[in-house]
Amino acid sequence: MHFNADLHIHSKFSGATSKNMELKTLSRQAKKKGIHILGTGDCLHPLWLSEIKENADGDSIFLDSISFVLTTEIEDSNRVHHLIIFPSFSKVEEVKEELRKHSKDIESDGRPHVDLSGEEIAEIVLSADALIGPSHAFTPWTAMYAYFDSLKDCYGSMSERISFVELGLSADSNYADRIEELHSKTFLTNSDAHSPWPVRLAREFNRFEMEEPSFEELKMAILRKKGRKPILNVGIPPEEGKYNETACTRCYVHYELEKAKKLNFRCEKCGGMIKKGVRDRVNELADFEEPRHPSHRPPYLHLIPLAEIIAIALDQKSPYTSKVQALWEELVKEIGDEVRVLIDVSLDEIKDERVREVIRAFRERKIKVKPGGGGKYGELILSKDKNPQRYLYDF
Repeated sequence: MHFNADLHIHSKFSGATSKNMELKTLSRQAKKKGIHILGTGDCLHPLWLSEIKENADGDSIFLDSISFVLTTEIEDSNRVHHLIIFPSFSKVEEVKEELRKHSKDIESDGRPHVDLSGEEIAEIVLSADALIGPSHAFTPWTAMYAYFDSLKDCYGSMSERISFVELGLSADSNYADRIEELHSKTFLTNSDAHSPWPVRLAREFNRFEMEEPSFEELKMAILRKKGRKPILNVGIPPEEGKYNETACTRCYVHYELEKAKKLNFRCEKCGGMIKKGVRDRVNELADFEEPRHPSHRPPYLHLIPLAEIIAIALDQKSPYTSKVQALWEELVKEIGDEVRVLIDVSLDEIKDERVREVIRAFRERKIKVKPGGGGKYGELILSKDKNPQRYLYDF
């Protein structure tokens, strides 16, 4: 069976998150998106863990047809963020007991800082039969490749036991598979959502071949054992990510990397900080000029959130307007969920002509992206080119 999973989100107990990041709201929205498995996020936080337990039956957390798995993100002593996936409540408590000795905010912040290295954290987590890997590995803030040049530099003796790498919004498999050390790792594509709304939750997700939506099945799928495996990574085009190209974090002027270096990463326009983009960072790290996908690597499908598609169709400046949200609800109700609207159903089933034609353009790969950078998302462009860029690579 196929299960769609978004394994990295946050709760209302993390900084800069919506107060609506609650299990009931998340489950309703995940169902509309076409997601079957959702990470809880922030499960080390005592109040959030208490809410999770209220909706659990033993270690099973099942709400409105959505299965939740226990997850959290933590920051290490080098400011690198790590995603952890737990098998049970008892293992959450076991790991927390060890991490508490090295954290001042583990009881108050959904994404706590822990004064340990990646290697030390991984040793604690792996000894509890949980899974760990770098969050949004390529982004220029709080990411593994922002501070280290390799997995071994970050995780030391534990690097061979790191089973997955989360790519982040500004990278995809074509970027990451230019780096040889990542060929043995499973790639995860997750939303890192701070709100439950359609343009954020499950904007990136994974599709796994599994028998049931449980931790053990998920673990086997990430480890690619007994026929369980990832069969699709889904995410926004990397150019749409906020840090795809090197750019100023204040005025968002884009720079070639060499010029940014000459300017000592200070913007010549406004004096703001220039942040190295993911594309340039990958070029620095790459072992290959072109990606070399290992045989186990599933296809990567670039999906633009339906709310953004509708905003283009209705000529709205934002996917959050009431017009866009109303039409999104209508389409999802008619057809079943967002994933079906975008890629599965016949275009004839989409009644709104404006949306139908933009989805047609999307499926024909005529929607291009003006790259983002410096903290500003890229801009979607409806292309009239006869040879649009390809969003789904083949093997």
